Amino acid sequence: MVRSLEHPERDAITIDGVLSALADPVRRSIVSQLADGHSEQACIAFDLPVTKSTSTHHFRVLREAGVITQRYRGTAIHNGLRREDLDWRFPGLLDSVLMAG
Repeated sequence: MVRSLEHPERDAITIDGVLSALADPVRRSIVSQLADGHSEQACIAFDLPVTKSTSTHHFRVLREAGVITQRYRGTAIHNGLRREDLDWRFPGLLDSVLMAG
């Protein structure tokens, strides 16, 4: 049985959800690491200044907002940036947030 996580469809990604998710510096750090060439990265590979349960919350917020994808690979969850979807919905937004951060 393949486990999967729910992600919003591209058309369902909202500007309010994305901006709310990116308002937190820990979540911006996750997005920045993914944007800097780490196209898919396991949750444990991120160096975050929070507990494991708190980091799980941050990843969930980003996924539910449509900013990242999360997929199971064995028992690990791998994360990827939904750059194409975000650029299609809100051209230039992601680049602007990353440059400002």
